[in-house]
Amino acid sequence: MPNTFNASMHRRAVLAIRTLFISLSTLVIGMSQVLADDFIVYSPYVIESRNEVELRGYHYSDARPDHTGSGAEISIARGVNEWWKTEVYLAKYAKMPDSHGQLQGIEFENTFQLSTPGKYAVDLGFLASYSRNIHGMTDSVEFGPLFERTAGRFAHSLNLIWEKQVGAHADSQYALRYTYALTYAWSRICRPGLEAYARPTDHAYQAGPIVTGEWHVPGVKGNLEYRVGVFLGINSDAPRQTWAARFEYEFF
Repeated sequence: MPNTFNASMHRRAVLAIRTLFISLSTLVIGMSQVLADDFIVYSPYVIESRNEVELRGYHYSDARPDHTGSGAEISIARGVNEWWKTEVYLAKYAKMPDSHGQLQGIEFENTFQLSTPGKYAVDLGFLASYSRNIHGMTDSVEFGPLFERTAGRFAHSLNLIWEKQVGAHADSQYALRYTYALTYAWSRICRPGLEAYARPTDHAYQAGPIVTGEWHVPGVKGNLEYRVGVFLGINSDAPRQTWAARFEYEFF
């Protein structure tokens, strides 16, 4: 696909992105006065020259005050080449228990596709990111492998992500989280599935149903991708329910 729009197409794309951002911001903030967290299963695939505008939000639903909170993030990304995608989280907002919501900082994230899709039994990628926090919080890095395998209409995805604080007052510990997703390609606009999230450091384990899919945006060379789900706490240290929504506009 071409890397540029003509003038008319560009104006339509800008208008679509602006409308999408306003609408989705209202939706996510309406879901919660948004604890930023990583309720996402990353894909190991990179598409060269594809641009992305993403908004996602989360809300913990629990009768216990110390297990409540919510969060939202907005980011922009681009496939730099056929194996590297870079993404910048422009704003990360969180509301912790018994506190007012506030911006948390920014994040610089990179996805590296390490294998040709379909060449091996499992496709492989790697995630590396740096978070610059504000309000005196410690900066951190995240890194780990991304796996995906497709068998017929079923797709299995697994992430193993380590997090480490960096800086003068950084903790020496590494925190591991692992995430898994199973989806069934019923149609392009509807792929039901299941996601599971494990955070051994926090003794928190959750799993639940999701629905994901995408639509072509008429008049522009772009697609709108969505993902919504609810994750139930498997053990007592996890929130009873976590509602999550993610929306992404993709264009070339």
